[in-house]
Amino acid sequence: MASIRKFLSELKAKQRQIVIAQGENVVRRLEFLYAQSSIIGDKTFFDPKEFAWTTEIESNWKIIRQEVDQILNKLETVPNFQDVSPDQYDVTNDDRWKTYFFYAYGLKAEKNCARCPETTRLIEQIPGMKTAFFSILLPHKHIPDHRGPHKGVLRYLLGLKVPREKEKCRIRVGNDYQYWEEGKSMMFDDTFPHEVWNDTDEIRVVLFLDIVRPLRFPVSLLNSFFIWLISISPYVRTGKKRLDDWERQFNS
Repeated sequence: MASIRKFLSELKAKQRQIVIAQGENVVRRLEFLYAQSSIIGDKTFFDPKEFAWTTEIESNWKIIRQEVDQILNKLETVPNFQDVSPDQYDVTNDDRWKTYFFYAYGLKAEKNCARCPETTRLIEQIPGMKTAFFSILLPHKHIPDHRGPHKGVLRYLLGLKVPREKEKCRIRVGNDYQYWEEGKSMMFDDTFPHEVWNDTDEIRVVLFLDIVRPLRFPVSLLNSFFIWLISISPYVRTGKKRLDDWERQFNS
């Protein structure tokens, strides 16, 4: 019986990998179409001021920071990124990248949101917000070169807790580099190869969002459909189940 259970478990894992790989291949083929239909162009970094809502987020960054500090008081209980999303294991496999999720492709982490009501209120006002979490990099963490799966979203990062040697805490997107500043926004296309370093002795925390990329009609409708498909994929559903399990442990 044990051998049968093991076989079924391995079969399910292989099927899951096949589904994810096939889905990613389809999305990759659409990248050229998304780039051609992008209202804001196709480049590595974008000016956050092109999005009116970033002003409101920046003006409230200290309120968000207060809620971050409460989470950092229990940092040892916050899951690693790969603990929530096992598909990230090739990108990170240590305990130096912690994630506190609010949303994952539209799926809400109710208890996490309840613990950070002001942050939740602010992010829920953002048009097209699909994913949101506090991204916590511990000292001397390096995130190797990788790229996101879907060009239909843009990556937004708000500096909340930035090391004093901020030039040593940086990101490369394509061939371009930027570093974080507290209370300042950063926005980029994560389908370009990108890499992150925290070469300091301090923690770096940002508010990490994925928002729907502004696209011309009818490609915008196609993008909405694929975002929905991603939200029901094994990639997201497994992560949501793991997050639910962690929330129960955190509140026990």
